[in-house]
Amino acid sequence: MTYAVRYYTQTGNTKRLAEAIAKELGVEALPISVPITEKVDVLLLGNSYYAFTIAPEVRDFVAGLEKDKVGRIVNFGTAAMMNSTYKKVRAVAKTAGIEVLDKEFHCKGEFKGMNKGRPNADDIKAAIDFVRNLKKELG
Repeated sequence: MTYAVRYYTQTGNTKRLAEAIAKELGVEALPISVPITEKVDVLLLGNSYYAFTIAPEVRDFVAGLEKDKVGRIVNFGTAAMMNSTYKKVRAVAKTAGIEVLDKEFHCKGEFKGMNKGRPNADDIKAAIDFVRNLKKELG
């Protein structure tokens, strides 16, 4: 099973998760400005809500993915107030013909004093545990 980790962040919160996830997978966490150039079975995509939707950069990245290079997407991210971006990412991925697995990781992120210190060590550990379980399930 081959993996790639890409993320989009404005505050650094999602990058912290991406780096922990990538380390567990033995790959490098890269921003979405770095395209997927080799075939991967699973793309772990980190993102968040900005102005009540996914960032246009995330939307464009997902819409531009080639289905012969990306098997499936696993969504993860942080947000101060909103919950998961899963439905938004899945809707864009569907137009690109790429499946988004229903398994995802989401935790609170710090923003303007809200959720101070998040993601914290417990959140990072939970993200790593999520990836370990994902690897077991996917084989």
